Amino acid sequence: MTDIFIEGGRTLIGSELAETSLTISGTDIVEVDATRGRARLAIDARNLLVLPGIVDLHGDAFERQMMPRAGVDFPIDVALADTDRQVVSNGITTVFHATTWSWEPGLRSGDNARRLLEAIERQRPHFAADTRFHLRHETYNLDAEEQWLAEGRVDLFAFNDHMDGVVADISNPRKRNRMVERTGLSSEEFDKLVEQIVSRAADVPVSIARLAAAARAAEVRMLSHDDQTPAMRRNFRDMGVRLAEFPVNEETARDAAAAGDAIVYGAPNVVRGGSHTGWTKASDMIAKGLCTVLASDYYYPAPLLAAFRLAADGVLPLTGAWKLISSAPAEATGLSDRGTIAASRRADILLVDDSLPLRPRLVAVIAAGKLVHLTDATRLAGTAATPRETVVAA
Repeated sequence: MTDIFIEGGRTLIGSELAETSLTISGTDIVEVDATRGRARLAIDARNLLVLPGIVDLHGDAFERQMMPRAGVDFPIDVALADTDRQVVSNGITTVFHATTWSWEPGLRSGDNARRLLEAIERQRPHFAADTRFHLRHETYNLDAEEQWLAEGRVDLFAFNDHMDGVVADISNPRKRNRMVERTGLSSEEFDKLVEQIVSRAADVPVSIARLAAAARAAEVRMLSHDDQTPAMRRNFRDMGVRLAEFPVNEETARDAAAAGDAIVYGAPNVVRGGSHTGWTKASDMIAKGLCTVLASDYYYPAPLLAAFRLAADGVLPLTGAWKLISSAPAEATGLSDRGTIAASRRADILLVDDSLPLRPRLVAVIAAGKLVHLTDATRLAGTAATPRETVVAA
């Protein structure tokens, strides 16, 4: 590890941007409003924004690296290494890989989730981003076990129920084909499996309660996905599920907000100007104070772009928009050491060129005190004596 001095820059301190310099030592920020001192590596941040790294609590775009086309698999270790490069190059310094454990075979099967968890654990020391495991449990997966929760291997646990969508889409040829191809089953086998799973609907509530109790015992924070009514949100809240992920209407979001639950929407929704499913418009929810966190969902560039889009559209100032992708998700996931720029906090820092308002350009990314991404080497000074391992990826 090498001390790093970030010189100048409009730095997000609290809720304000201030011209200042930072000193980093080891994995942490040592001093704000600093002088260079003994730092062996200096980065010129003048005319740039200096912002906390993005904390992404739900992203599943890594599935495209694992299966870029239906039925075309690549090794998990290769896919995860590629994903790490993608997240860091988009400013994400803490990433929760949202891994679905479904009743389906194939890409979203229990076996695949297990392989992914083991690969994350095995490769974690080599990743530039702090990489964590977000287990998305399909509630009709009645054979799910509590073991991973009890062993402390799950960082976030979400309850998902996509069965109504599966049943509705089974008669849509395009969507049906995509589902069937993902499982590796024949069309007839898929129909039989869905019929079998749906027949066990009465057992789902007991399974949810059992797994929620296991997560509480393991002190794992929980999310409920696509809450459809206030009653559904209250039911999950009563089981300790305090993150409402993509509530599908304003009424349900208001219930979550009134109770102080974290409310998560997808950053792609903001960037695109609406939901790809036709449901709630995230920017409207943000304007009404009904969204506290934005996540990458299915597109890693989205959080960075969304923050600047919100500022450009006058929905929030950039400082408020940035909270949605940094300090708020850090708080929601219990990571009190990051998400803000302050002394003794983890040194996850982005240098951003904002000269084009809707097209922010990342100049440098520092993750846990290491320079892991750099697009403009002229910003560096004093690197001659710097150990090579300080610059992980440039």
